[in-house]
Amino acid sequence: MKLKQINIPPLPAVLLAIISVQSGAAIAKGLFPAIGAAGTASLRIGISALILLAVYRPNLKKVTADQWKLVIPYGLSLGAMNLIFYLSIERIPIGLAVTLEFIGPLLVAVFGSKRIIDFFWVLLAAAGIVLIAPWSNNGLDIWGMLFALLAGALWAAYIVLGGKISKIMKGGDAVTIGMLFASILIVPFGILGNGLSNLTPQLLGLGVALALLSSAIPFTLEMKALGQLPARTFSILMSLEPAAASICAFIFLQEYLTFNEILAVVFVVIASAGSTITSKTQEH
Repeated sequence: MKLKQINIPPLPAVLLAIISVQSGAAIAKGLFPAIGAAGTASLRIGISALILLAVYRPNLKKVTADQWKLVIPYGLSLGAMNLIFYLSIERIPIGLAVTLEFIGPLLVAVFGSKRIIDFFWVLLAAAGIVLIAPWSNNGLDIWGMLFALLAGALWAAYIVLGGKISKIMKGGDAVTIGMLFASILIVPFGILGNGLSNLTPQLLGLGVALALLSSAIPFTLEMKALGQLPARTFSILMSLEPAAASICAFIFLQEYLTFNEILAVVFVVIASAGSTITSKTQEH
């Protein structure tokens, strides 16, 4: 069965993407001791590119100049976002990294709205981020937190660029070509870091599962959703990621959060839910 024939509505597509990518993050963190964060990111992005190429087989000769201008930065932001996020979860719990990374979609929500109520939800989410900020003396790795915030900025770029390119290019082609440029950027880090030299058949098998769960499946689903949803609505739905990340990390990695950390995640989820409800009338 070809992936092109699968027709999933935008809302379920986003939710499935969230579950898929957070399950993949748990697998990725398990690979870090063997091949490192850069090696894991290279494996994920490289295999994802090969899978997507086999499925969609885009004709590069037919890509227009306007499409190249969007798909190249889209792919580069996608690759950089993944590597930097892995550097973050190498140092801090997955749930907290995703909560901090949410600053990206949060900024998209701010700039996409003029309603006072939406700014209230943004402030609530920001309060959650403050609860786990370095000045609270919680012992969290500062570099891990900074990497998460940087990944969030790249996530914002991914949302905006993905929304634009989905209007002028087929979703499958955009994701595939974007993943090729992500590979060009990220794979050299895995090679230079010698992480890929430690590959075994078992690790390669986990890499295939990681690529499917973390990249090929969710990014295809997200591109489909971005083509049917406004960037702000998409970013709000994706802000459910902190809760999904915390639950998956607890189930697969037994990562426990403190009360303040759980409260931070709850604030972000309430903000995203509230923003979704109050933006409904505006979207229609």
